Amino acid sequence: MTARLTTIDWVIMTVYFLFVLGVGLALRRYMKTTTDFFLSGRSIPAWVGGLAFLSANLGAQEVIGMAASGAKYGISTSHFYWLGAVPAMVFLGVFMMPFYYGSRARSVPEYLKLRFDEKTRNFNAITFAFMTIVSSGISMYAMGLLLNLLLGWDFTVSVWVSAGIVVLYIFLGGLTSAIYNEVLQFFLIVFGFAPLAFLGLKDIGGWDGLKAGLQNVATSQGFPGTAWSSSWAHMGDPTANPMGVEWFGLSMGLGFVLAFGYWCTDFLVVQRAMAAKSMSAARRIPLIAAAPKMLFPFLVILPGMIAIAMTYQHGSSFALPHKADGAINYDLAMPTMLFHYFPSGMLGLGLTALMASFMSGMAGNVTAFNTVWTYDIYQPHIRPGASDRHYLWVGRVSTVVGVALSVATAYAATRFNNIMDMLQLLFAFVNAPLFATFLLGMFWKRATGSGAFAGLVAGTAAAAIHHGLSLSKGSIAGLKGAWIAPELSYTSEMAQNFWTAIYAFSACAIITVFVSLVTTPRADAELRGLVYSLTERPKADDTRWYMQPGIVGAVMLAAAILLNILFW
Repeated sequence: MTARLTTIDWVIMTVYFLFVLGVGLALRRYMKTTTDFFLSGRSIPAWVGGLAFLSANLGAQEVIGMAASGAKYGISTSHFYWLGAVPAMVFLGVFMMPFYYGSRARSVPEYLKLRFDEKTRNFNAITFAFMTIVSSGISMYAMGLLLNLLLGWDFTVSVWVSAGIVVLYIFLGGLTSAIYNEVLQFFLIVFGFAPLAFLGLKDIGGWDGLKAGLQNVATSQGFPGTAWSSSWAHMGDPTANPMGVEWFGLSMGLGFVLAFGYWCTDFLVVQRAMAAKSMSAARRIPLIAAAPKMLFPFLVILPGMIAIAMTYQHGSSFALPHKADGAINYDLAMPTMLFHYFPSGMLGLGLTALMASFMSGMAGNVTAFNTVWTYDIYQPHIRPGASDRHYLWVGRVSTVVGVALSVATAYAATRFNNIMDMLQLLFAFVNAPLFATFLLGMFWKRATGSGAFAGLVAGTAAAAIHHGLSLSKGSIAGLKGAWIAPELSYTSEMAQNFWTAIYAFSACAIITVFVSLVTTPRADAELRGLVYSLTERPKADDTRWYMQPGIVGAVMLAAAILLNILFW
């Protein structure tokens, strides 16, 4: 399935790459301090930060993964947005940003040091740095594999070219370069994929035609007829929906633990809000991002649903390709749809949007890595007390090192066929217990540093034990679980990961509370600005009443609830 690009397609892609590098070159002269390089001088407007906040999450997992999930699971994939993103983004903007921004912490691990102690900060800094490298490497791997498959480009060339472009514009322009390129990438993704959803929906006969096609998909696999077109109707029984999850595991595992653990504590996205020019802007950034976020299912999930419906449609000229073992290759849903519907010029735009999504994911992880490495590992433990100029140099060097490690991860990923599943499992191990630590730390002043550290260790251990005792249906014991004993069985890997997150969160919360109650807490005066009950509420500024964070947050939640009801 190799595409034949015309001159106009190559021109579009070339202009995009030159523009990306041009942004980095234009911003280079403004990168004079570490605050400029790592936090954009805390000068980013709310709307720019909001789009960058969203775009930093638009990596390979989002565009390729969600389209694939749309084909495999149907509209239930929307839970990753309307349940697993918007509520957590609202919570971050309304409740958590006042602590992050008000404490003047330069990173999420640094906030943990201010609230708890150095060992808690170190635990989070090391695990987060590892996660960013793995995630960035997977984006590179996915991009290299896709360009090799679709355009016939050599895998090594694809990986190193994309790595070179990312390292250049971040090395030159720091976080500011990444943010403004992420805004560009956001619009490229929207304009690149919106026509695809429109053309596909029109071709299949509108929403009614799509539902009829999805009914064939569902019944042929032994599910109720509306299993692919209903998000909640079949969540009472895990065997009645293709996702294999029941409502409690979905709501608690995804909607609460994993969603809040990612959107509220992952420095990759929080960094964009920390770079805001004011407290008000910092709080509005995740709320602004929530609006387009809840509409993204129509851009990335809908094409996947259309693809699987047409594949099962009798007499259709479209079909998803199959793997060597005969199974449908869901990962190619988005690129197959691009080739089927887009003519020359439009195809170049679509492929550029696809590459933009990969590069935004890589850049987001690299900028988060260089900040955490410099501020939370190098400065306090390797070279404390050096000049700001020295740390700026370290930040640039760590950008190159971070990209190089990501490339190594991309090559390592070629040796595994389940690396994406392992990444999601890694989030359950790390982000789930971390959210429990943040929740108790911000809203319970009695929580202590010893309690937080013990809780994080216990939560990670609980995730490992649960994973070692559980296995999803059809999986082989080993990397996918049951490496201790197959005591628990789940309908799907997704259900297994949700419950792993629930156990990790619960264990961390319980141990943190227990250890905190038997250790000495810090004085109230030391916790002002770090704990909700001891912090003055943010005062209303001159922003119009309908743009106040509480009002905007309520509107976003109401819209998400409405979408859940409409596609129930």
